[in-house]
Amino acid sequence: MSENPVQSHGTAASRVVPRRSLLSSLKRSRPLRQLRGNRAAMVSGIFLLLLIIVAALAPLLTTQDPAAQTLSKQLQGPSSEHWLGTDMYGRDVYTRLLFSARVTLIAILQALALASLLGIPLGLLAGYVGGWVDALLSRVSDALLSLPPLILAIAIVGILGPGLTNAMIAIGIVLAPPQFRLARGAAQSVSTETYIEAARAMGCSPWRIMWRHVLPNASSPLLVQVTFAAGIIVIAEASLSFLGLGVQSPQSSWGTMLRDAFDNIYDSPWFMVAPALMIVLTILSFSTFGDGLRDALEGRGVIRIRKAAKAKPGAPRAAAGV
Repeated sequence: MSENPVQSHGTAASRVVPRRSLLSSLKRSRPLRQLRGNRAAMVSGIFLLLLIIVAALAPLLTTQDPAAQTLSKQLQGPSSEHWLGTDMYGRDVYTRLLFSARVTLIAILQALALASLLGIPLGLLAGYVGGWVDALLSRVSDALLSLPPLILAIAIVGILGPGLTNAMIAIGIVLAPPQFRLARGAAQSVSTETYIEAARAMGCSPWRIMWRHVLPNASSPLLVQVTFAAGIIVIAEASLSFLGLGVQSPQSSWGTMLRDAFDNIYDSPWFMVAPALMIVLTILSFSTFGDGLRDALEGRGVIRIRKAAKAKPGAPRAAAGV
């Protein structure tokens, strides 16, 4: 008896698996599941997300002006009007703390953008082309890496002049060599692969090959490097601002708040607690999230460890076909 073609068509159609959306695919991806299983990384990620939200909504979270000075209220303790007290000029510490978070995020974006624009293209070029180009760029990178980062940043700011933008230019130059090395290593590892040779035979330009085929191989380590670099930028920006080479008054940053608190450490010791705590928590969050992201991308996530722990040792496997 022949099968009805309409019924068979309907049966085949009913068995078609619906295509997953991009969001569902991301939720089912193994690195994301492993990252979600790392509690420390997730807590750090939530803290960083809240920091971004607070920085974006800073004007809506306070009614005070971060630069407004009230000398009659200087060095006051926490109160209902000033939740974290006031500084040596009578400025609200809570308000300045919120606006300093915005300055920190701007500094991170500026420095990372410059480091990526310098390090990644030059690293791809050096690893893909090789020869004297690779030798020259590698020597420059090694020379920058051999110098203490903060001292090099201070020297560059001394040439360019103080200010947030100049400080981030200095930090971006300091952070470019690590990204250069990652991009160069990725380019060297795939430059002799078969699909690269096929792309050359098809007439693809070197830059197209580097951006379409070489760069994706370095995306995972570069993403991890960005999270660690963000923590370095936080401490570097705070250090330069503390020394008077970064953010200038009346603009606020956690580094300038620490400098003002250091001048009045015996009169108002509580003044330095809030900015110091924010610096420590932000750096720790970037570092912890970077560790979790690296483990997830390299397949060393918590989920695999938990599955191995739940497996019964010595349990016989079912024979195939039973």
